[in-house]
Amino acid sequence: MKKLLSYPLSVLFYIIFFLVLLIFHPIQWICLKLGGYEAHKKSVDIFNLFLMNTLRILGTRFTVEDQYDLPLNRPCIFVANHQGMYDIPPIIWHFRRQHPKFVSKKELGKGIPSISFNLRHGGSILIDRKNKRDSLIKMAKFAKYLNKTKRSAVIFPEGTRSRDGAPKKFRGSGMILLFKQMPEALIVPVTINNSWKLFKSGSFPMEPGVHIKLKVHEPIAANSDDPESLAAKVERIITADIK
Repeated sequence: MKKLLSYPLSVLFYIIFFLVLLIFHPIQWICLKLGGYEAHKKSVDIFNLFLMNTLRILGTRFTVEDQYDLPLNRPCIFVANHQGMYDIPPIIWHFRRQHPKFVSKKELGKGIPSISFNLRHGGSILIDRKNKRDSLIKMAKFAKYLNKTKRSAVIFPEGTRSRDGAPKKFRGSGMILLFKQMPEALIVPVTINNSWKLFKSGSFPMEPGVHIKLKVHEPIAANSDDPESLAAKVERIITADIK
């Protein structure tokens, strides 16, 4: 029965999902042009709340375990494992007061309504993973921007999503650079579980009834004398709670 239901529910989900992308693209443009950064950010927050609610068509639930009161006047570096594109809406919505900005691959900067627009205009950076030198230069500029604005970074050090939930080895260079360039920041490790299950059978049909869980771990000051060891510690914290 669950398998049979997944087909019509997936069709309905994709229809609503693409409508949300199309509707919020001009909304973001108008907010940015008329209201600047703050208005655009609010539109992005609401857009991601809509994406989360759209997933509820499939019976998807979200739980965020977070007992920490993160500062509003100090940048954070959110480091998380990556299981799929639906890791992102709950991060944006839950941490909206910290103004999360993403380290993303350049391919996502075009062709996707709403999402590409936000990546290009919302303060995130788009990097070419094949050009390490250029990526690190952009990361350094990104860190300077975050230090100045007190906004926050989100980085998925695995580099690509895990298709079965098992963690991939973290690529440390970008993460370590942020630690070095943002000594006043708080590192916030986040473990994501189960979002990979939405695509357990591929893009269609999607898996109904998935319970996506985020666990926020105790923040760590970034001002370490040994950022390489700190990066390894953050990886251990995150991966220890992947189930």
